[in-house]
Amino acid sequence: MKKGNLMLALTLILALAGTFLLSSNAAAEYPEKSVTMICGFPAGGGLDVTGRTIAEAAKKHFPKPIVVVNRAGAAGSIGVAEVVASKPDGYTIGIAAVASLAVVPHQSKLPYGPPSDYSPILNLVNIPICLSVRSDAPWKNIQEFIAFARANPGKIRVGLAGGLGTLFHLNIEQLKAMAKIDLTTVPFAGAAESVPALLGGHVEADCHTASEILPQVQAGKCRVLGVFEEKRNPLFPEAPTFKELGYDITLAAYYLLFAPKDLPPQIFSTLHDTFKKGMEEPLFANTIKEKGYDVQYLGPQDIKARLMKDYENNRKLLESLNLNPK
Repeated sequence: MKKGNLMLALTLILALAGTFLLSSNAAAEYPEKSVTMICGFPAGGGLDVTGRTIAEAAKKHFPKPIVVVNRAGAAGSIGVAEVVASKPDGYTIGIAAVASLAVVPHQSKLPYGPPSDYSPILNLVNIPICLSVRSDAPWKNIQEFIAFARANPGKIRVGLAGGLGTLFHLNIEQLKAMAKIDLTTVPFAGAAESVPALLGGHVEADCHTASEILPQVQAGKCRVLGVFEEKRNPLFPEAPTFKELGYDITLAAYYLLFAPKDLPPQIFSTLHDTFKKGMEEPLFANTIKEKGYDVQYLGPQDIKARLMKDYENNRKLLESLNLNPK
């Protein structure tokens, strides 16, 4: 090798080694400042409360503050996009609902898509979705509900706590297809609108999360007919899953932590281990239980696989409903 080429090769090797050492030192010194956790929904909502609770529960396991910042808008996608575009140094992470990651990207052109565009850290909670009616409804169980719907096409109005194209809508549309029934869906901005509509008789049934109907069930005003879950919900043990009735519909909501892709492995491990320990703190478990959510840890590989499965399944569902404008 010529002397000039040899010197060039040595220079490149030393430069690469220096970059590696700098990267290693940066990871070894992490964290040197506070970490920002971006939440794509307003303060006070379920995602925000979950984020603030895990940040508080994890602080004894992390030497720097974890600060939750709200970037509400566009069904959570504004917050997700900010995290995805941020520097992969461990100082900006996000908390997101599955719909923002596995539904909304199929409905709008966004700077992110499948889970390969970011780094899922771990799953925090699972939020079962239910179908409920008023306590004085003529249907005592889901079988009677379906039988009536078959005999009276379109007569039953079902409120959707999150509007069209949401997990609530996708669950109901799957039920309609599998049970061969016709239900009239009525979209609402949220459960704050759909539950009062149910109580007021403006809809005969409502699809929402377990936590949103729990107070009405406890007050004896509503009854849960079924849950869109793999297993029965302990809050409503008498309500069967649709899966056990032969309708394999299990689109649940869940909240997870994620970071920009290409996060250094050591920093990723530090974040994962910190929040996993936070999930084990009584503060987190008790707060989540009070919200009517289920604490559900899924590690990086498992939550990425779940997201990928939901991402593809939701794409197909939205296309079948002509709700995929992309």
